Amino acid sequence: MGAPDLTNPELLLLRSILSEGTVGPHAVEDHESDVSDDQAIVVSAYHGLEKQGLLHVDETIEVGYELDVEGVNAVENGLLEHRLWSWMSAQDTPTMKGLQDAFERSEAGPGVGLLKQLGVSLDNGTFSATEPEEIDWAIAERRGFLQWLHEEDRLPHYGDYQEGAGGGDWDEMVEHFSGRRNFVKRNERKRIHLTLTKEGQNFPIDDVQIREVVANITPELLQSGEWKTAIFKPFDVSLDAATPKTGRSHPMQALIERVRSIFLEMGFSELVDDYVQSAGWNMDALFIPQDHPAREMQDTFYLNQPESIDLDADVMKAWKAIHEHGGDTGSTGWGGSYSTEVSQRPLLRTHTTVNTIQYLADHPAEACRVFSVDRVFRKEAIDRTHLPEFHQIEGIIMEEGANLQMLVTTLKTFYAKMGYPEVRVRPAYFPYTEPSLEIEVKWRGKWLELGGAGIFRPEVTEPLGITSPVLAWGMGLERLAMLVLGLDDIRQLYISDLEWLRNQPIL
Repeated sequence: MGAPDLTNPELLLLRSILSEGTVGPHAVEDHESDVSDDQAIVVSAYHGLEKQGLLHVDETIEVGYELDVEGVNAVENGLLEHRLWSWMSAQDTPTMKGLQDAFERSEAGPGVGLLKQLGVSLDNGTFSATEPEEIDWAIAERRGFLQWLHEEDRLPHYGDYQEGAGGGDWDEMVEHFSGRRNFVKRNERKRIHLTLTKEGQNFPIDDVQIREVVANITPELLQSGEWKTAIFKPFDVSLDAATPKTGRSHPMQALIERVRSIFLEMGFSELVDDYVQSAGWNMDALFIPQDHPAREMQDTFYLNQPESIDLDADVMKAWKAIHEHGGDTGSTGWGGSYSTEVSQRPLLRTHTTVNTIQYLADHPAEACRVFSVDRVFRKEAIDRTHLPEFHQIEGIIMEEGANLQMLVTTLKTFYAKMGYPEVRVRPAYFPYTEPSLEIEVKWRGKWLELGGAGIFRPEVTEPLGITSPVLAWGMGLERLAMLVLGLDDIRQLYISDLEWLRNQPIL
């Protein structure tokens, strides 16, 4: 009986393994260059040899680690506990007050916790340690481990750590730094080893017949008629296949489209307007007093150009009456004096309600259901829950007979379509609505606040000639995105990490 037919890649791989003179196991990467630069061809070759009983294929998963952002920072700028311990060692009497003066608050708190884990005591505001040599050694182990991971261009390491290289046990170091945010990243790689079977060892390599196998059907193959005698490559549907890297929407854009489609399904029309607005429409129109803290420079982005935005004199006159004494609404207003110069100051809008209130002012007698999903700007310090630029979702209903029951029913419908069937509302306070509500949804067994709602106050609607009740609700889109995507840091939404983006669910 002759030798079985082999494809050329199968022959090349088998010949490469037999040339080693051993049964194996052989790492497949040691033989790839003898077969092809195309990994798919190599995979097809060793699976083909396995099917013919010439090889055993053994696949294993290895877990490795590489430094993440905070790990790199610790190597380049010093591990936090090492810097704090060095400071303590240099003090005659290290105190908590001294540490807080020497380090930022964001470092002092976590750093003290790390030192306590190492054996440092804090009594009556003074630090002490009974076994400083043990602390020195423990910190040296951690520093050595991070430094070792940092070598070789921060490539992932897979357990080939030598304890003498930097100190501590691999598993112990991995467990410690995996518990600290953004210190190390876990990686997995598949290792494939090939072992010759008895048939493979005795394979008559010199008697092999090379056959041409057709993998793709082409127009030329069909037109020539050669397909009638061709040998076609079999397809093994059980093999792993590469995930297609196709284009897709960013998670934020996908969520915006989802929210937009829900509003449209509910019969709402979308409003889109300018980012640059006047303080009058942004705040005065919504009955926010001119001495409110939100108007301060540290909270709002005011603009130098244009110097002012012209507003209708009659509208400002109505706002003046409302703010100073309540006008004809029965309100007492805020008292004090109203400034038209303040009203005309230009700014970047702090909410999308500035656009909806102008729409209502232009159509005071027309019933409407409108929404917006757009950017707003506030002078926030960037941290895990705040950004100076973010998106706000807002819905507005103005019609005769609109009431609180309609608002709550609409909210439950909207949030149910968003995937939150359990909704409850609680009394709250907002400057331009009364009554005001906080909206809470059930998320993983807990109630979470996910927006605000209410009915516009007369001080907002009457100066603009609006006679029908106005129902309003809104929430931050980024907060919703964090819940949907399971994030605890809002900045993750705007980091250009292609791997993270590819792994996000389709919303």
